[in-house]
Amino acid sequence: MSDELCLLSATALLRGYRLKHFSPLEATQAILRRIDRLDPQLNAFCLRDDEAALGQARAATERWARGRPEGRLDGVPTTIKDLLLTKGWPTLRGSKIVDPAQPWAEDAPSVAPVRAENAVFLGKTTTPEFGWKGVTHSALTGITRNPWNLERTPGGSSGGAAAACAAGLGALHYGTDGGGSIRIPAGFTGIVGLKPSFGRVPAFPASPSGTVAHVGPMPRGVADAALMLPVMSRPDSRDWYQFDHPCHDFRQDLEPRLAGLRVAYAPTLGHHKVDPEIARLVETAALRFRELGATVEQAAPELPDCGPIFRILWFVGAAHFLAAFTPEQREQVVPGLRRSAEEGAKVSLFDYRATVKARESVGSLLKRFHARYDLLLTPTLPLAAFQAGIDFPPGDGGWVDWTPFSYPFNLSQQPAATVPCGLTSAGLPAGLQIVGPMHRDGLVLKAAHAYETLVGGFPVPPLARAQ
Repeated sequence: MSDELCLLSATALLRGYRLKHFSPLEATQAILRRIDRLDPQLNAFCLRDDEAALGQARAATERWARGRPEGRLDGVPTTIKDLLLTKGWPTLRGSKIVDPAQPWAEDAPSVAPVRAENAVFLGKTTTPEFGWKGVTHSALTGITRNPWNLERTPGGSSGGAAAACAAGLGALHYGTDGGGSIRIPAGFTGIVGLKPSFGRVPAFPASPSGTVAHVGPMPRGVADAALMLPVMSRPDSRDWYQFDHPCHDFRQDLEPRLAGLRVAYAPTLGHHKVDPEIARLVETAALRFRELGATVEQAAPELPDCGPIFRILWFVGAAHFLAAFTPEQREQVVPGLRRSAEEGAKVSLFDYRATVKARESVGSLLKRFHARYDLLLTPTLPLAAFQAGIDFPPGDGGWVDWTPFSYPFNLSQQPAATVPCGLTSAGLPAGLQIVGPMHRDGLVLKAAHAYETLVGGFPVPPLARAQ
C-alpha cells in the first residue's frame, strides 16, 4: 500500500482521507521514504524538511480523524519550486550568488494560500540558475534527471518539480513559466502542466522576465490542476498585475465531452520542424478530439517569427535583473545567462519599444484567431527529451531555438496546458499542447480532462512503477 499511496492523485488522497482508508501521515511517510530511494538518482529536491512535513501531516491526520479537515488541500503532499518565496526556507533560485543568510519571512502570493489550506510542504525543487533555461542543471544543485530515462533531461526550468511529480514524490507541484518552463518539463516527463492566463495566479516579487511570466500547477492528472489552481489564485495585493476575479472552482468545468467546440490543429504552428515520431503521436491525439464531439480542422494562426520578439523581452529582463548584483557576483553566474544579459543590455529603447508593439500584434492576431476557434492544439515540444547536463540539443543555438511552441503563448499571455499523448519508440513521452483564449482557463482544463478520460489516464515511468 505504501508505494500505491505515492502514485495517488491529490483528489484520490483526499477521498481516502475522508473514507479513513489511510491518513495524511501515512501518505507523507510513504512519499518521504520514496524520496530517500529515488531522489539520489533524480536530484529533484534542493531542500527537504522532513520534520516540518511530518509535523504538518500529523496535524492533518488529527483533523481528519475528528472529521474536521481545514482547507481544500488538508494533508496533501506538495513541493515548491525554488524560485518561489517560502517562509522559513531559503529561496536560492539555483544560484550561488543568493545569500542564504536572510530572514526568509514570507510566502510568495501563490504559496501562502496553499499553506493556509493545510497542504503538507515536503521541500523545494530544483531549477537552473534563476530559471533561465529550458533544462535543469546548475553549479549549485547539479544535474536533475528524467525518471523515464536517467540519461535524459527532465527539461526546465521547473525540471525538479516535473521529475518529482512523474516519479511519485508528491502529489501537487509548483511550476513557473516565463517561456515554457512549466510545459517543457511537463512534456518531457509525461505529466500535466498548466500555464494559466497571465494575472490569474499572483506573483511577488515580480519575475525578471516581466509580463511573460506565469505561475501554475504541475500534477499527474488534470483534476488535480483544477483543484490546485483556484487555491493558488487567491487575490494578493502584492501583485499589481493580478486581475480582480473570484476564485472559481475549476473542477466544475471538467466534463468528458467537448460537443460543439471548434478546434484548430496546427502541427507545426506554421513553419517549425517536428520530429516525425512526435508529430505522429500529436496528430493521433489531436484527431481524437473528434471522438469527444469537437470539430477538428488543420489551421494555424499566421504568426510572425516570435523568437526575436521573445528574446529581446526576456534578455532585457535578464540584463536589468543582473545589474543589481556586483561585478564579482555576475562573474559567478553561469556563462549562458551572462551572455543573455549582455545581449539584452545592448538593446536600445527604440528597439525595445518596437518589440513591445510587435508583441501587441501577436496578441491581437491570436485573439482574432480564437474568435474562429475555441481551442488550438499543437505539439508541446518538437522533440523528445535529450541528454541531461547540456543546455540545448546538439545543433541548436539556444533554448529559444528548440522550444518554438511554448513562448508565443507567453507573449500572448493565454492559458496553455500540456498533457501526455504517448511514448516514442525509445519510451520517452510526447506532449500535446492545448491553448485557449485569454481567461478561459476552465475551457483548457475541460479539454485536457476530456482527453485524459478518453485515453484512460496517463502512464507513469518504469522507475516509479518498479518500487
